[in-house]
Amino acid sequence: KHMNPIGTHYLNSDERPCTHLQRAERPGNGNLPDTFQTDHLLYYERFKAYQDYMLGDCKTSEVEAFTAEYLEKIVEPCDWQAIWHTDVFDVLVEVVEVNCKELKAKVELVLPMESESRGCDLTEESMKALLEATLHKVPLLELSVVYDESGDFDQTALALEHLRFFYKHIWRKWDEEDEDDDFDYFVRCVEPRLRLYYDILEDRVPAGLVAEYHSTLALCSEKFQEFSSLRSGLDSDSESEQDNVSMVEGLRLYEQLEALKRKLRIFENPLLRYVLGYKVNSGQQSCRAKGPRLAGGRVVHLVSASATVHQLQSLITDKLMPHYSSEEFEVQFHSDPVLAVNACFEGDVVIVCPGLYSITSSISIVDSIEVEGYGLPDEVVIEKRNKGDAFVESTGANVRLSNLKFIQHDAIEGILCVRQGKLEMENCVMQCETTGVIVRSAAQLGMNMCDLYGSKGAGVEIYPGSICSLVGNGIHHCKEGILIKDFADELDAMPKITMVNNVIHNNQGYGVILVKPGDAAVEDLPAEPNAAEEESEDTGVKSEADIDDDDDVPVIVVEEVCPAIKHGHSVSPDFAEGNDLIKQELVATSAKKHRLQKNRMKALGAMQADENLLSQEMFISIHGNQFKHNGKGSFGTFLY
Repeated sequence: KHMNPIGTHYLNSDERPCTHLQRAERPGNGNLPDTFQTDHLLYYERFKAYQDYMLGDCKTSEVEAFTAEYLEKIVEPCDWQAIWHTDVFDVLVEVVEVNCKELKAKVELVLPMESESRGCDLTEESMKALLEATLHKVPLLELSVVYDESGDFDQTALALEHLRFFYKHIWRKWDEEDEDDDFDYFVRCVEPRLRLYYDILEDRVPAGLVAEYHSTLALCSEKFQEFSSLRSGLDSDSESEQDNVSMVEGLRLYEQLEALKRKLRIFENPLLRYVLGYKVNSGQQSCRAKGPRLAGGRVVHLVSASATVHQLQSLITDKLMPHYSSEEFEVQFHSDPVLAVNACFEGDVVIVCPGLYSITSSISIVDSIEVEGYGLPDEVVIEKRNKGDAFVESTGANVRLSNLKFIQHDAIEGILCVRQGKLEMENCVMQCETTGVIVRSAAQLGMNMCDLYGSKGAGVEIYPGSICSLVGNGIHHCKEGILIKDFADELDAMPKITMVNNVIHNNQGYGVILVKPGDAAVEDLPAEPNAAEEESEDTGVKSEADIDDDDDVPVIVVEEVCPAIKHGHSVSPDFAEGNDLIKQELVATSAKKHRLQKNRMKALGAMQADENLLSQEMFISIHGNQFKHNGKGSFGTFLY
């Protein structure tokens, strides 16, 4: 009778059986008994229970029947005690019968009554009256099995936990209305939602994305409720004006609902969440820029944990007197760089003295300010340890960072994100943990003479519509050096890129990689590596690539063979071939984007397509970059 499906195991039959679940002690000094601890299950335990025992390969329309069948096999039919938990009370009951199809249990009150109430007076008489009104039936979702050392009720407790978790975190009210009922519900819905739940639980999803996911989910539930109420009130045979208005409103709600469901699917799909998620995730909403002080004047914010008299004298002589001695400036002192930045108004300056500054919250720069390290970057170090948010976020119209070293520890977000506005960085060092510097659409980055390394993703990630100038930087020991995103939407503007005299070396994948849609026209597709070798190196013409039909599996389809191998002789460290290959691919992509935009304008009946579009190439200048020891070559294309 006892199945063992859910991550627990029993002792050998010759040993005395006992529970393998922990006791969940109740808070406070209440008189209710303890229950089983079941809500600390691992991802794979829940995954296995849903896949192998509860849902299997059922379709959406079969979820109810499969769930009932699972409960019938696992849950003890009677004679066990549970805490009936609601928003206003907890009370001890005895289960006398289980109705798995209705997801309810028939219960009797345990006498003398043991209960705890929240904001209401609970008596034995009122509880008996409540049970009589519900025919002694209570939802299984509201029952928690009382702890028992024998092991006889472990599986019942776990089955109810899986049921509760499923209806709270996995099932959506609109799932059963999905028009395509031929798919495997576990694969399409359960697995991605379960993975997202644990990714959020374990701080692997940016805080901004989590907040937007929850708000989208709440909005979708609200719209579904509105739509359902409106639909139930409609008379299909009626031709009254009121019903016609309701029909139009219903269609509008339906379209909103479908858009929200598509948005949720992007959140729930791990690949789309990180490759395309930028379209639906604006990140944390930075506070609005303060602008200049109402009273006028500017402030120099000095950040120092401690300083010697000699250091202070040097700072005044070298920095403050030559640049900030006018009456316009006053000086304020801080020990924390985050507090200093938060205190800034437009035009302020933050000077960070030598030292190691450990911070736990993001540095959010919303005004046009300058943050400068006084000394060499290795002497002015800011490190961040907690996981969830970006290290530095810049939305100011004109921001400047210089002479600073940023160190990430145990992070899940990029080290620096330019969300909007313009950021100039000079002589900075970035020791990354996940992605390095991210330049969002409509943002501008100038990164000069900086050193960036250690990213588990790309060192620099460039989004459509951004302007990015990289001059004289070292980008190394990342998964990819520079990643340029070109998404499917032809309305996305091309990024404008300057790459001059950068040394891009020792990256695991490519020096530079272009991410673009996999459904490109045949003539636009880049070549496979073996085909690339057969083409004339002068023309740069590419042959047709064999692309897998499975859109869900992105595939690298371009690889530059190391010139030293291709030509059979040594080459100069400044790989001209790498720079040329990047130019060729970006020009081709720019031309395709131009063609799509032109066709779209014609389709919309525009009088004249903008012939200047092609002149706005993806790059402004790309030359003098050196590519050394990158695992897959200088340049590649990633199709998704």
